[in-house]
Amino acid sequence: MADPERPAPVIKVLLADDQALLRSAFRVLVNSEPDMTVVGEAADGAEALELARRHAPDVVLMDIRMPGTDGLTATRAICSDPALADVRVVMLTTFEVDEYVVQSLRAGASGFLGKGAEPEELLAAIRMARAGEALLSPAATKGLIARFLAQPGESARPEGGRPARLDALTGREREVLVHVAGGLSNDEIGERLEVSPLTVKTHVNRAMAKLGARDRAQLVVIAYESGLVRPRADQP
Repeated sequence: MADPERPAPVIKVLLADDQALLRSAFRVLVNSEPDMTVVGEAADGAEALELARRHAPDVVLMDIRMPGTDGLTATRAICSDPALADVRVVMLTTFEVDEYVVQSLRAGASGFLGKGAEPEELLAAIRMARAGEALLSPAATKGLIARFLAQPGESARPEGGRPARLDALTGREREVLVHVAGGLSNDEIGERLEVSPLTVKTHVNRAMAKLGARDRAQLVVIAYESGLVRPRADQP
């Protein structure tokens, strides 16, 4: 049982953006929170990877487009490094309707957020990513994400053939996975299945372990790319 008097661990945040002014604004915002601290700043993807290996942050705020090594390449490197398995990446983008967003999810990012998001949204995104939640910007449509993920092509399946591992899931774990892909929280899934949120969390954790997924965002990718969930015709 957690000690109510013991302060929660401080969330270590790494900032990666080629705009110094924007990094400064993010630094002030993050450091203003008692449960967060900025441990490093990077101006490109190569530096972000170096600092991630040096500081092992909990969350990296990563700009998609940077000169030299871009954010997508850096994210793929971070998320494929076993030594950085606990690092979560939140992609920052100016254009939320962007195929690079989906490529980021495939690369291992926990989600994305528009640079125009409100400060409260950014802080919430950091906390959600640290908690292992899937993060999709409120301004983005899930239908668009679903359509991109369902497109055929060389990148249509995660590395390692993870969709084939759906055979390892129980019927209830598949059912939970469908709801996770629909963007439902553990509480909402519990209400639908008439089980406790803790039971749902157990099923989610088991599904992640069996599928080799880093977090809920990766479960969403696997659900769509495996064909377990398909975009509806009425989605925008």
